[in-house]
Amino acid sequence: MGVEKERSETSIMMDEEEFNRSIEPMLSKKGTAVYVEPRPDRDPNDINAHLKFGFEDVIAEPHSTHSFDRVWIGSHAVFELAKYIFYRVLSTLLAVPIAFLLGLLFGVISCIHIWVVMPLIQSFRMVLPSARVVWKSLTDMLVAPLFQSVGRSLSSVHVETDYN
Repeated sequence: MGVEKERSETSIMMDEEEFNRSIEPMLSKKGTAVYVEPRPDRDPNDINAHLKFGFEDVIAEPHSTHSFDRVWIGSHAVFELAKYIFYRVLSTLLAVPIAFLLGLLFGVISCIHIWVVMPLIQSFRMVLPSARVVWKSLTDMLVAPLFQSVGRSLSSVHVETDYN
């Protein structure tokens, strides 16, 4: 009874697409139009799709238990504000050092791959055909006769099981 009345008085004036796309709060006076320039997509390959969550994905009240609507709305606002502030503060403090370390790591890995790994692989690809001929000759001379003789001597063995 009071829940329906409070819900009808409470509304959020925000475009749904803008709300889902951005975590920044939009502050504007009533009646004034706000033009928000579209932002470039910083995750075009959608590698962080698992991080797209909202308040309802984290905190959910079943139909049987509901808090007061003002508590729910306040909790939602505090959740979004805390997520916004902590992400901005942590990314401000950690983004540049971590980007430097990752750039260094990927630079070293790329250098090793280009100047060490690929030349080794190409060298092996040039050497392996002749090594294959030598290996086949060695196995034909040493290993094949050994296994043929062991196979011939074990082929005459018969195993019988007797259950008493």
